[in-house]
Amino acid sequence: MTNKMFGKKTTKENTPVTSKAKKLNGIVVSDKMTDTIVVSVSKYFKHPKYGKFISEQKKYKAHDAGNTAKIGDKVEIAECRPISKDKHFTLSAILAAKPIVNLDQE
Repeated sequence: MTNKMFGKKTTKENTPVTSKAKKLNGIVVSDKMTDTIVVSVSKYFKHPKYGKFISEQKKYKAHDAGNTAKIGDKVEIAECRPISKDKHFTLSAILAAKPIVNLDQE
């Protein structure tokens, strides 16, 4: 239902509709492109027919305005409208930054 006065989508109780966008957690494997990161998302599940536990890994390109995420960071990405041919996700949060190791210490 659309509120004709403001143009916002609401339910019958007049509460805003929540987003059903997919949110995924993964690790940044590449940040070489401008405003784009590649995030590797792993999932571990039981096969529906054979019962064997399977680990699958998939890479998603996500929009990162300002190039804030670096390789090794644990991030959360959210589904959005298509930004380009391959990008359908945006960076929503950096959950854990990769620790910086200083090798010059003696």
